[in-house]
Amino acid sequence: MIDSHCHFCFPELLAEREAVLTRMHAAGVRMALNVCTTLREAPQVVEFAQQHDGIYASVGVHPDYNEEAEPDVSTLVAAAAPDKVVAIGETGLDYYRLQEPLDWQRERFRVHIRAARETGKPLIVHTRAASADTLRILREERADEVGGVMHCFTESAEVARAALDLGFFISFSGILTFKSAQDLRAVAAMIPDDRLLIETDAPFLAPVPHRGKTNEPAWVCAVAAALATIRGQSLARIEALTDENFINLFKILD
Repeated sequence: MIDSHCHFCFPELLAEREAVLTRMHAAGVRMALNVCTTLREAPQVVEFAQQHDGIYASVGVHPDYNEEAEPDVSTLVAAAAPDKVVAIGETGLDYYRLQEPLDWQRERFRVHIRAARETGKPLIVHTRAASADTLRILREERADEVGGVMHCFTESAEVARAALDLGFFISFSGILTFKSAQDLRAVAAMIPDDRLLIETDAPFLAPVPHRGKTNEPAWVCAVAAALATIRGQSLARIEALTDENFINLFKILD
């Protein structure tokens, strides 16, 4: 299996990185995407990927971080040049934690999309309480030219269909295993096989039966198992199609 979104360089995982990697491989998780959230973090994220087989990297600035120096297109393009950087992000919009005026957040999102188009690398999109503006900006900036993934998806079926129409993949996290996620499980059942991804978002959102613990890539297996049940497919089928989708989206030479 492949964890399409985790944060190895966050302190919770970095402090135990060798043990986390050992458990990941023991669980049969052969690849993971180490996702960047700040410009300061980018060199460490890239270096971690370059030092470990099966680990890939993204570069970008998370929409929540309003104290960061604002990236421009050229900065992101340069940061994305090293070997094993396969995506731009995590980027997007988050109206849940922050309040208007958020013009800076929307402009940052546009800059990331332009960098993705210039590099030809797909986007990793975060959206929370902002789906209408997220989709509008994706359309306006022609994000369909590079595609990407709506990570840790928690939105409606309508939002999922709009993202699929733009060529995006839909990634599900351990939230699928939560008792409160009945509507989300219905969305997961309708995503086409060739647009489905799984992730942990570690160290956050540990799935059942690990809730309350520090999440880690090994536990993406619980997300895959939940999807298998939801979709009436075998675990082997979920593993095969999500692996193939990851490799195709991020252009991994497996």
